[in-house]
Parts: sequence; C-alpha cells; structure tokens
Amino acid sequence: MNILLIILASLFSCAGQLCQKQATTVSGGRRPLLLWLGGSVLLLGMAMLVWLRVLQTVPVGVAYPMLSLNFIFVTLAARWLWRETLSLRHALGVILIVAGVAIMGSYT
Repeated sequence: MNILLIILASLFSCAGQLCQKQATTVSGGRRPLLLWLGGSVLLLGMAMLVWLRVLQTVPVGVAYPMLSLNFIFVTLAARWLWRETLSLRHALGVILIVAGVAIMGSYT
C-alpha cells in the first residue's frame, strides 16, 4: 500500500509540473494560462496530501528518495507530449534512478 501511495503522490506531482510546462506554451490570453496554473496548484496540492499520508507510515529517509520517480515520469511524459529529446546521458541517469528506487522500494 505504501508504494502505491508514493507512486500516486509522484504522479500527482508530475501532472502538476507538466501543467506548469504547458502554461509556458499557451497563447490566447490570460485565461488558458490561469487554467493551466490552477490545474498545477490543484494537482500539487493533491500530491502534498497524499505525501502527508505516506509520511505517517514510511520513514522520511526511505520515502523521500522515492520521489525520484518524478524524474522518470516527467522525462517520459515530456518525451511523449512535447517530443523532447532524450540524450544517452539522460537515459542512463533515468535508468540509475529506476535502480535506486527499486533498491529503496524493497524496504517498503
């Protein structure tokens, strides 16, 4: 259950960050910008609430490194949504993060 909550917190956080990125690309006035930023605040707030639940049951020294999942989710989403390039160095970094999360995840 703990790992699912950590993943959920990361997904909400990732979605909020993606909304921020999208806010930087919109045109057409203030309304679209405010909608994307409002979505970001809402999603990041939800991430915080889930994260607080995680911290009730998982030691912070174990839980916090798990937020590295954000790097993975944001990288994959940016590649898919905006066709951002993924260098070999970046890909290797993501692989190392996955390995670290897997090692840390064995604790929860």
